[in-house]
Amino acid sequence: MTTLPQPLLDAFGAEIAETRPLSGGDLSEVAYIRLDTGRELVVKTGPLVHVEARMLAAMAMLHAPVPELLHTEHRLICLDYLPEAPATRETWRGFGEALATLHSWDGGYYGWDEDYAFGPVPIPNGKTDTWPEFWAERRLLADPSALPPDIARRVERLAARLPEMLPESPRASLLHGDLWGGNLHFTEDRAVMIDPASYYGHSEVDLAMLTLFGTPDQAFWRGYGKPDPGVEDRRPVYQLWPALVHLRLFGGGYHAMATGLLDDIGV
Repeated sequence: MTTLPQPLLDAFGAEIAETRPLSGGDLSEVAYIRLDTGRELVVKTGPLVHVEARMLAAMAMLHAPVPELLHTEHRLICLDYLPEAPATRETWRGFGEALATLHSWDGGYYGWDEDYAFGPVPIPNGKTDTWPEFWAERRLLADPSALPPDIARRVERLAARLPEMLPESPRASLLHGDLWGGNLHFTEDRAVMIDPASYYGHSEVDLAMLTLFGTPDQAFWRGYGKPDPGVEDRRPVYQLWPALVHLRLFGGGYHAMATGLLDDIGV
């Protein structure tokens, strides 16, 4: 059963009245906790949740819709609990506008101040001078020995071609970094982003991830605005990275997704 340190409960002036697990615990343990004061929390524990907290704080500073961060310590964070509601055209459009605002800021470099990981899959975030270099070295070629040999060879060929396929120096937007539909939490008023894997990079990375496992409502695009020309050609290049991560985390069922994207790219 998930619990909280007694000093933290003392700070809240409360005791735990109810606790239950929440979905989304593949990489961290996630629980709902209701205190006897009526306050409701989402509590996450895991080896890198304190890094996630710094990502959420950076996003919040740029007015991105994220849960309020109530407490952070090593291996534990507490977030405001937000009751879920069905998505609507209005909340989709509002999310599009909010994501466009987040992407409009320029961080000035590609990467993040610390590395991250999806479970056993490391995510190196060291800065690079150009965007194609970052996508090649920090993403596609981060650990080629962990990929099946047939895919690794094709990924290496793709990495060599990235300077002609990706812009050299797009705006270094603050990215959510893992923006699939499961990391969008809709409330009555808005859509909130959860479980980030943030870094500074090309905004189209978030857009590609958002369309990898589903299709956002058309209202999202009305809110976000029209992407740059060539976005459809770059989309499979950006979708390949999460496909490779899923292949490493969950096995061969994602082999066909990765090879299909490589086919689409033409390598």
